[in-house]
Amino acid sequence: MADQIPLYPVRSAAAAANRKRAAYYSAAGLGPGAERPSRYQLEDESAHLDEMPLMMSEEGFENDESDYHTLPRARVTQRKRGLEWFVCGGWKFLCTSCCDWLVNICQRKRELKARTVWLGYPEKCEEKHPRNSIKNQKYNVFTFIPGVLYEQFKFFLNLYFLVVSCSQFVPALKIGYLYTYWAPLGFVLAVTIMREAIDEFRRFQRDKEVNSQLYSKLTVRGKVQVKSSDIQVGDLIIVEKNQRIPSDMVFLRTSEKAGSCFIRTDQLDGETDWKLKVAVSCTQRLPALGEDCDPPIHESLSIENTLWASTIVASGTVIGVVIYTGKETRSVMNTSNPKNKVGLLDLELNQLTKALFVALVALSVVMVTLQGFVGPWYRNLFRFLLLFSYIIPISLRVNLDMGKAAYGWMIMKDESIPGTVVRTSTIPEELGRLVYLLTDKTGTLTQNEMVFKRLHLGTVSYGADTMDEIQNHLRNPYSQQMQSQASGNNTSSTLPRKAQSSAPKVRKSVSSRVHEAVKAIALCHNVTPVYEPRAGMTGEAEYTEADQDFSDGNRTYQAASPDEVALVQWTESVGLTLVSRDLTSMQLRTPSGQILTYSILQMFPFTSESKRMGVIVRDESTTEIMFYMKGADVAMSSIVQYNDWLEEECGNMAREGLRTLVVAKRALTEEQYQDFESRYSQAKLSIHDRALKVAAVVESLEREMELLCLTGVEDQLQADVRPTLEMLRNAGIKIWMLTGDKLETATCIAKSSHLVSRTQDIHIFRPVTNRGEAHLELNAFRRKHDCALVISGDSLEVCLKYYEHELVELACQCPAVVCCRCSPTQKAHIVKLLQQHAGRRTCAIGDGGNDVSMIQAADCGIGIEGKEGRQASLAADFSITQFKHIGRLLMVHGRSSYKRSAALGQFVMHRGLIISTMQAVFSSVFYFASVPLYQGFLMVGYATLYTMFPVFSLVLDQDVKPEMAMLYPELYKDLTKGRSLSFKTFLVWVLISIYQGGILMYGALLLFESEFVHVVAISFTALILTELLMVALTVRTWHWLMAVAEVLSLGCYVASLAFLNEYFDVAFITTVTFVWKVSAITVVSCLPLYVLKYLKRKLSPPSYSKLTS
Repeated sequence: MADQIPLYPVRSAAAAANRKRAAYYSAAGLGPGAERPSRYQLEDESAHLDEMPLMMSEEGFENDESDYHTLPRARVTQRKRGLEWFVCGGWKFLCTSCCDWLVNICQRKRELKARTVWLGYPEKCEEKHPRNSIKNQKYNVFTFIPGVLYEQFKFFLNLYFLVVSCSQFVPALKIGYLYTYWAPLGFVLAVTIMREAIDEFRRFQRDKEVNSQLYSKLTVRGKVQVKSSDIQVGDLIIVEKNQRIPSDMVFLRTSEKAGSCFIRTDQLDGETDWKLKVAVSCTQRLPALGEDCDPPIHESLSIENTLWASTIVASGTVIGVVIYTGKETRSVMNTSNPKNKVGLLDLELNQLTKALFVALVALSVVMVTLQGFVGPWYRNLFRFLLLFSYIIPISLRVNLDMGKAAYGWMIMKDESIPGTVVRTSTIPEELGRLVYLLTDKTGTLTQNEMVFKRLHLGTVSYGADTMDEIQNHLRNPYSQQMQSQASGNNTSSTLPRKAQSSAPKVRKSVSSRVHEAVKAIALCHNVTPVYEPRAGMTGEAEYTEADQDFSDGNRTYQAASPDEVALVQWTESVGLTLVSRDLTSMQLRTPSGQILTYSILQMFPFTSESKRMGVIVRDESTTEIMFYMKGADVAMSSIVQYNDWLEEECGNMAREGLRTLVVAKRALTEEQYQDFESRYSQAKLSIHDRALKVAAVVESLEREMELLCLTGVEDQLQADVRPTLEMLRNAGIKIWMLTGDKLETATCIAKSSHLVSRTQDIHIFRPVTNRGEAHLELNAFRRKHDCALVISGDSLEVCLKYYEHELVELACQCPAVVCCRCSPTQKAHIVKLLQQHAGRRTCAIGDGGNDVSMIQAADCGIGIEGKEGRQASLAADFSITQFKHIGRLLMVHGRSSYKRSAALGQFVMHRGLIISTMQAVFSSVFYFASVPLYQGFLMVGYATLYTMFPVFSLVLDQDVKPEMAMLYPELYKDLTKGRSLSFKTFLVWVLISIYQGGILMYGALLLFESEFVHVVAISFTALILTELLMVALTVRTWHWLMAVAEVLSLGCYVASLAFLNEYFDVAFITTVTFVWKVSAITVVSCLPLYVLKYLKRKLSPPSYSKLTS
């Protein structure tokens, strides 16, 4: 096949494809510099709409202000000016604007314009095109260390410790040993760099694997092997069956006789069904050896002639010419760059550390002031800053990072949610703070498996339990046909049927109506039966149609929609089987085994605008021409003859959660068809308004069609979707469904999955194309209360262009929102809008390559390993195997991760505050001397060996049992308010620290006798005991490991006393005096807190305690 294409330079019609591609991208909002289609341009009235409030009444936009004030709007506030604006965030806006401008200068996007492609001669291309390599890495060799360090030190906490550690190299400022500052910081950085390096190396390996895949390239010298990353624009590439298409190509030739092939697009748009692609007819027809003298050919290209990168060839071998590579391919332009995700808890703790830093500076200034600014006071100020630096504990980051790793391990080990993988270990607490859940539909809420459920003929309805009656009805006409054929009269058997179909006034029997309906369903579709080669067959060339095994066992159906497959599988189950199909004909097998052949004269594919598809076929045995059409009820109701049942039955089926299709037919005479064909061919050749002219010609046929039947197909929901969605709703989570599917289907699934409860109304947002229409439609929507919103991607685009703030504000008040016909970039855009306007935490869940952008944009991304491949689960922060697992992931693991991290963070801060308070009391008693209270190992031991295990054991704490958290999802609502970690709770811990630090230090100073060493011994021992008791006070549910940690830490401290003679008087600490003094101080510091906790539990118990009691 490789030698069948002449390699003289053909000026490809890729320019036409380019124009179409630009239009395609701009419609979806993708192209880098592509303009919006003209229908989105500002209309004439936009000038006066600027001055007009959105909330005006519909009747002619009269000047009525009454509606305007009914909606709480944030935008009515006056804009700040001048210095006030600069101080209140203007400086941040200016900085980001400058950075964006610099980035745009460095990475200026190229405009899309027509390009000339020389087939097989990439070197003749005048302009440079990007390399065809895939790169998912965040860093390269040079940027890795600076990049990782920047990500770490952009946090105030880490930057502060870097400055403090560096200050110890200055002799005048040195307070203790260098290791007391550098060891913890070095440990944190080493762990982070190691983790990032492993992640980066894995990404590099994955990219390398894809980029080094080998492909055959056609050249003048014949076939050569070329790596995927070395492919250039203009190369002629051969792609074998089941091989990935390496770049965007124009489809020139295939080994399939029909001149078409199937591709799998699950990694591009998330759809599992195969797509039919057609080779450019002039190159498919080329003889084995091309001649240079051929006249130049002009042929327009359509979307059917393109092969997209990252799709898989499912049948035959194809040859294509590369037109777009690397960054310019559709799949890359459809994905957004991943961002580094930082949890809300980390941001809150960052704010608290800033507050602590202010307190630290204030305390140091007070100390220097009380000293009276004696001598080199600025040096003393810096020494005080270093002495009190433990107010901000470096162990906070270490503890939290280790805590996050522990939560991740617990999630992956949970047997109730098997197969769950934590891919981003930095944000498990986000699972406990979610307010918006944005979910895909196909494959996430549904299984993407269609089952035929209902056939309605107007007077009679057939369900799953009465399908055998349809089989009996079908056998009769075909068995009569067989008998008459056996008697040698082939035509007479079909003549009565023909007469009957052309005389609609004769009331048909149920049997003939069933037969007509089933035949229409078996013929009106875009399904192709695919046969796997029999075992023992070798080579595709020898595999001719005569050899094909038409047995039912190895036949599979492929189509652009799973609904289509379900319908054809159903006709097979009742006896009428589709056995073969190509571009010009199809064959059906009757229940009696006879093969019926039909020529396909015209095919009208389904589009989102027309909402219907049609086919004109000729029965080869009778030469009868029939036009069959099927589509959504909204599109078909005006086309079919008058009836009184269609609308009602469609409503009934939709309420059952079935997807409905109306099927109709019209018989054509030879003259009618010839007239239609000439007009249709003429319309297809027109240069201006081609689509409109073609549609007008087709519509001339769509008149007074005979209504045959109504079909109902069910898209089966995933297991336990309904209870899971109900649980999430009760937990206060608002669910938005973002899907690329049709509006009717999306609404149907929203109802059947109980995303929209039965009592709620649904407001379907009418299609809008300009500002005026958007204005009126938003007004209509504003008047509705407590109703779910269903909006299409096109209307959403228009509304966001003019009324972004108002639309998002109205949508946020809805109990549920469904966005249909969304492109992947629109899904990500919606997530970003929610983050900006609502300021709440968002979670996105999906299962296909088309959900990756949304998953990466959300604060927390969850991927489902489904039939649509693993692309979404690999890009997500958390990967689950079924949608129902999200309930336990959020209610149990999200809740406990957030509560535990909040307790752990505040306790670690308390640990630093208490020792800083003791230092402050000590310094103030000894004439404000900047001398450390505890030196060397005592400080390191305090933060590590002596208190680390009990404090860290707080990650095992839980306030309610997992079963209780699942049973009462309302408990989750409290978490979204962030009360577990707020300035209020933090202030309580600060007061506790000041009280305990003061008691411990003053107690030790009051009770110590002759030597200063005794003060250190008494206060430090009391401090360790107080910390251990405080952990016990904080714990809500004891775990055996917590008790072990407490005992182990106390044992370590007692054992180490023997080696700490440098700091302690060993003779003194073995006396009874030491023991009673330490005990007395510890009791005074802890007992009041225990009493207060008991009283609080009695007088104002938390919500969860009412459930556990």
